[in-house]
Amino acid sequence: MDPYEIVLVAAALALGGLVHGTLGIGFPLVSTPLLALVLDVRSAVLVTLLPTIAVNVASIAYGGAWRERIAAYWPLAAWALGAAVCGALLLTLFDPSPFKLVLAAVIFVYLNAERIRFLPLDWVNSYPQLGMAAFGILAGLSAGSVNVMVPILVIYALQRKLAREHMVAVFNLCFASGKVSQIAVFGGAGLLSGELLLATAAGALIALLALFAGFRLRARISAATYETILRRVLLVMALVLIGEFFWEDG
Repeated sequence: MDPYEIVLVAAALALGGLVHGTLGIGFPLVSTPLLALVLDVRSAVLVTLLPTIAVNVASIAYGGAWRERIAAYWPLAAWALGAAVCGALLLTLFDPSPFKLVLAAVIFVYLNAERIRFLPLDWVNSYPQLGMAAFGILAGLSAGSVNVMVPILVIYALQRKLAREHMVAVFNLCFASGKVSQIAVFGGAGLLSGELLLATAAGALIALLALFAGFRLRARISAATYETILRRVLLVMALVLIGEFFWEDG
């Protein structure tokens, strides 16, 4: 990458870490679309592997009592783990360019999550194990292919009415499991190298520093304000990704 791209990558990782620390979620949702503006989706996913794991582990540990928060929802992460393998395999086998459209679609799902929750999803509460299986599989496929599972998990959390603390812990557990799957698949496909891991370790440090700054902001700034900004930025990103896809295709 040239110096301009390196600066943009660092800025994307820092912004993702800051948002994640403030809201408890959002690192891959913010960083991946930004990176996909200068890289293909596959490369964007590879660059964020180690930073995402570092951010997820730190977020799970933040605030303590993490075992109690994830005890009832670990099957959700287990299903996501298996499905993420399938999603990552799709990314290794096919041209990554169309995944920009998939990523844009996932963002639109997230932006409309509050409307989608009014769809007939009562069965998620009536059959909690089935609900965790269904949403875990969908989230894992999304994470493995386009590095984003927040939209699917947000819909699940809204339907289950999870408390914010439980939501953050469960989400980050699912994120971490998805990254483990991706590392296994990409490593087996020969897409990971020592040089790449070393380079992304520096990215992980940038993301963690921004994450800790976000932790401090979480207590000082309204999360609703940050969420409003995030939603607007994501809308712009989705539109740009769609435009880029059709521009390249043309």
